[in-house]
Amino acid sequence: MNKSTSKPAILVLSDGIILKGMSSGSEGIAIGEVVFNTGMTGYQEVMTDPSYTGQLITFTYPEIGNTGINSFDSESPSPTIKGVIARQFITETSNWRSEFSLDKWLKDNNVIGIYGIDTRFLVKHIRENGAMNGIICSDNSFSPRDLFKLVRQSPNMS
Repeated sequence: MNKSTSKPAILVLSDGIILKGMSSGSEGIAIGEVVFNTGMTGYQEVMTDPSYTGQLITFTYPEIGNTGINSFDSESPSPTIKGVIARQFITETSNWRSEFSLDKWLKDNNVIGIYGIDTRFLVKHIRENGAMNGIICSDNSFSPRDLFKLVRQSPNMS
């Protein structure tokens, strides 16, 4: 990701864990259940899979975005997720089928992303502590305490 165009972002979990990173995609706040996907390919299919509706999807593969987005690989007409969490977003696409970069597609579809997160730590934390909500924020007018209050007030998936 081009660091000159990214802004700081924060992920706050409902148990109080705070992870700092950089923003990608749309700006603002996204609240949802933090889940993960261990696939090495298929990030477009995951983000448009209705089974992930309303969730913040953590990609465990260290880099996503290199194949871009195309008109043929979506599982539904638009993303169903609220947010994307990744170790690294790649902006230079390298697939002949690519029509858009991941960042552009996230912006166009109002999906908030955060990268620069230690996704190994996050997945291990979720596995050990169970499902929980989180909030991704790229708006620096909110303090971590404000975000923690918001995420604690949000309904859980159950």
